[in-house]
Amino acid sequence: MKKNIALHIVSAAAALTVAGCAASGRHSAGGELTGIGASTWSEPTPYGMVLIDRGSIIAGPQEADSIWGTRADARGVSVDAFWMDETEVTNAEYKQFIYWVRDSIIRERLADPAYGGNEEFKIEEDRDGNPVTPYLNWNKPIPWRNPDEDEERAIKSLYRTNPITGATELDPTQLNYRYEVYNHTEAAKRKNRLDPRRRQYNTDLPVDETLPVVSKDTAWIDDNGEIIRQTISRALTGDYDFVNTYIVNVYPDTTAWINDFDNAYNEPYVRMYFSHGGYNDYPVVGVSWEQANAFAAWRTSFLRRSLGKEGIYVEPYRLPTEAEWEYAARAGITGNKYPWQGDLPLTEDNGCFYANFKPQEGNYVQDGHVITSRVGTYSPNDFGLYDMAGNVSEWTSTAYTESVSKEMSDLNPEYRYDAAQNDPYRMKRKIVRGGSWKDVAHNVRSDIRMWEYQNEQRSYIGFRCVRTHIGFAKGQKKKK
Repeated sequence: MKKNIALHIVSAAAALTVAGCAASGRHSAGGELTGIGASTWSEPTPYGMVLIDRGSIIAGPQEADSIWGTRADARGVSVDAFWMDETEVTNAEYKQFIYWVRDSIIRERLADPAYGGNEEFKIEEDRDGNPVTPYLNWNKPIPWRNPDEDEERAIKSLYRTNPITGATELDPTQLNYRYEVYNHTEAAKRKNRLDPRRRQYNTDLPVDETLPVVSKDTAWIDDNGEIIRQTISRALTGDYDFVNTYIVNVYPDTTAWINDFDNAYNEPYVRMYFSHGGYNDYPVVGVSWEQANAFAAWRTSFLRRSLGKEGIYVEPYRLPTEAEWEYAARAGITGNKYPWQGDLPLTEDNGCFYANFKPQEGNYVQDGHVITSRVGTYSPNDFGLYDMAGNVSEWTSTAYTESVSKEMSDLNPEYRYDAAQNDPYRMKRKIVRGGSWKDVAHNVRSDIRMWEYQNEQRSYIGFRCVRTHIGFAKGQKKKK
């Protein structure tokens, strides 16, 4: 199991190895077709991740269960190879994201003329004095000790005084992360091509010169500090119309421990679960689907910055698709209802539990835990993944509808719907998998689908990330 170290920063000095250059052609091959090679590249094992080899599975429940209202919904699917976090993202790992956002805002303010305008915190020119797209200088340390008056104001502006205790604490309302995502899928669709002759190949039909209308998510912060989100539709003008901008407040909702349970004394979890070091290695909760996506985007950006090289493509971190998640949870075995073999959540020989769930009504502690457990407490499945059942339910990237199974392909299946701000709330449901510490054995099955609204923050939902594998997976052979 990986070591979860608070604020652990991973440097990837040799993250990509590029081998071979495109040949110019073998003109001396006697006029025979020999082909021209292309560059190949591979990535080292991402820190804390497990390689899930490509494979297929009969996904979904294969038997109906009238007691639970489960209908048989089995279907064959195949997925390509991908990396997956071996554990759920922990409080310590998510804090690294929180502190990075905090420090980036402080650097912005230290460079702001309103706080002294120290230009060393923001680079706007290259070494030759030519203007560049402004970016923060992370090599310039924040003056936490002995700051001058302006620097102290900039640092303190991210903190507030608790009106009840009088303690100085980080102001979570200011921790907003802005990121952009290029929608490759929509950009690649024929219907969205600028050249009207390439949208429809049927020459019996007239060429439609009308520009396609596309939707684009935008976001900004108004004069009152409020995040404004809007989905705009307009005639396609170019690739930038597929760039979506998001601003997300990324601090977990620690009050979920109270709001998820009526008439229960869970106040200590509100104060301690995310803040106290004793919970560093526990899965982060109170994080919405939107926040989990923001974390994945930041994690990708953080890796790219650490490489220190321009023009190198890195497969992004992202949430797993539902199919990827189920295939990984069941270790690629169609007969498994759980991440382990058999239909029981505990071993038959000594009665030890395989996962953290609720064994009996009102009895949360029979498996040794009241709420969540430290990640990796239980044995991994055959793919080396921990806590794929119980502990916390996990977000997937897949949108939910009642007919979601019929909407998806059987090859790398995914149903994606980016709900607009003004869409009906029911269209903002996303699939969660795996069940949690508060669920009974039936609900931690790997073949059972559940859902939650994308902006909800629950004390029993967390997440883990995946990355598409670059290169040849096991079993795939290069053509000689």
